[in-house]
Amino acid sequence: MTLPFEVGVVVRDVRPMERFYCEVIGCRVERRSRVPESIGGPAGLGGELLVVWLRVPSGGCVKLILPRSDQASVPVSAYAPPLSAGRPGLAYLTFHLDDLDPVVAALRAAGARPLSDPVVVLAHGRRISFWADPEGNVVELVDARGGNPGPGRSN
Repeated sequence: MTLPFEVGVVVRDVRPMERFYCEVIGCRVERRSRVPESIGGPAGLGGELLVVWLRVPSGGCVKLILPRSDQASVPVSAYAPPLSAGRPGLAYLTFHLDDLDPVVAALRAAGARPLSDPVVVLAHGRRISFWADPEGNVVELVDARGGNPGPGRSN
């Protein structure tokens, strides 16, 4: 491997997804690009695309991929129902943090739905929390500090 890991997330509406991953998770927009049908089609991506590269502070990249089709313009409601993390295939994105408390607070303020019950759980010496992004993709936050998970949280 020569570069940090990248993940592509096909989205229905790029704006709320970009806000979520930048303003709440802490990514930053690195670049935007239109992929023409002449490349997207033969590459197996279905045709023309808009791709927004979001740099994760630790060096990885989340690519938001918006297919340019009639279906892609259908708006999604704020915070779609979460996808099951137990289904076959990719289940969730994991973000490792120094301190997940500020991100959990930002998620709550943004109206995101926690999937963990309680919101922060102590597991294998790490604090974890699962959330749904605006389109229902599951996001895991991991804080290696462990210890006391705080009031209202389990161990």
